[in-house]
Amino acid sequence: MADDLLKLSKKAVDIILSFPRSTRVRVISHYDADGISAAGIICKALYRVGYDFHASLMRNPFDKGLKRVMEEENELIIFSDMGSGQVDTIEKMKGQCIIVDHHQFIKKNTSRNVFQINANLCGFNGNYDACGATLAYSIAKCLDSSNIDLVPLAVAGATGDKQYIGGWRGYNKTVVEEGLKNGLLEERVDIKLYGETLFDALYYAVDPYYSGVSGNSEGINRLFKKLGLKKNVRFEELDESMRKKLYSFLILRLIKKGCEKDILDTVIRSRYYAPGLFNCEMERFADLLDACGKGGHRGLGLSMCLGDKRSFDEAVVLEKKYKQSILDEVLKLEKKGFEEREGFRYFYSRDSSLGGVICGIAVNFILDREKPLLSLVRKDDEVHVSCRGNQYLVSRGLDLGGAMKIVADRLGGFGGGHSIAAGATIGLDKEKMFLDLVDEIVSKQLKKNIGGK
Repeated sequence: MADDLLKLSKKAVDIILSFPRSTRVRVISHYDADGISAAGIICKALYRVGYDFHASLMRNPFDKGLKRVMEEENELIIFSDMGSGQVDTIEKMKGQCIIVDHHQFIKKNTSRNVFQINANLCGFNGNYDACGATLAYSIAKCLDSSNIDLVPLAVAGATGDKQYIGGWRGYNKTVVEEGLKNGLLEERVDIKLYGETLFDALYYAVDPYYSGVSGNSEGINRLFKKLGLKKNVRFEELDESMRKKLYSFLILRLIKKGCEKDILDTVIRSRYYAPGLFNCEMERFADLLDACGKGGHRGLGLSMCLGDKRSFDEAVVLEKKYKQSILDEVLKLEKKGFEEREGFRYFYSRDSSLGGVICGIAVNFILDREKPLLSLVRKDDEVHVSCRGNQYLVSRGLDLGGAMKIVADRLGGFGGGHSIAAGATIGLDKEKMFLDLVDEIVSKQLKKNIGGK
């Protein structure tokens, strides 16, 4: 496992260093927190040993973006947090390609111009044990041992992909322990409430999402009156007794909504602060990266990872707008409900960048645990799909990544991901057929483990 990853990382480094320092390395990564963190690690490591880089962050690692890359003249391309599901396209590209991914892979053996590092081929579970950023960190550390200082970015990426749920494990656990041991991370047990005031922190709380409080000024005012708090009080000003009362209220709110234990356990938990990365808590940093990537400011997120304080400050301001757009849709869905199929629930969203985020919030904090949730966005002649499940459903046989790939391939589209989270793009005219086929496959997956009832 770890030895396999180390060998592959050293091989990737040998490939990189076989190119002269005058080479401009092309870096392609996903646009979420994990993808941006992975790109930041790779770009910083490349720059430190003398390479220039050209980085792009993509929403969907499917056909259109990769076709543009295919038309470029690149000697070396590094794909992070994507690539294993698009290996057939990448094999057609000019130049040497390195894939660093933790999503489901299509094949183990690739053509000579493609070198693949995939967590699932190293004995790690790509859902929980390693992510794009921690795999990128393994390469960076092999490139130069001083790159150990990039641990916070690796942990931010794993945190952004929710791989801390159920406790750190696999290679992620190794990276976290390395950060703590070397003073690059500081551990504190706390709740996630960030904002200039406690009112702001509660209003913009989307993950966890507190029904009746998040995005609800009247609900927050009632809570403040009950607790005897002033509207402009800061979270840091609360004494221990008041914090306990607030925590009890919020946890009870989640319990009443039927929130699963593995999710409840993440609300008040060990959190990791990075003194060398704006002294920021890693889930907070991951949230800011998501706000940048999915809020239309991808370059800002990468600049944060490269250590630009101005970009960090801008991201803090932009985050409110991003979270308000999420709240608008979640509150609407909480009021109007979702469409129902035998094997899943679904809804239509305005923004494909937010679909997966909203699915995750709804699955964990609004709906019962019995079905995955799909978001559909109609754009031009396509339908962009994001879907989320939970660990309970995965234990029963759910494999969203497999379902998305099978159905998308059958309909001439693109799809894939993880068992618990995945996505697809299909033609608009195939929407009904897509829903029917996914329903058939997911229903069979979930029935398989309960005796085919």
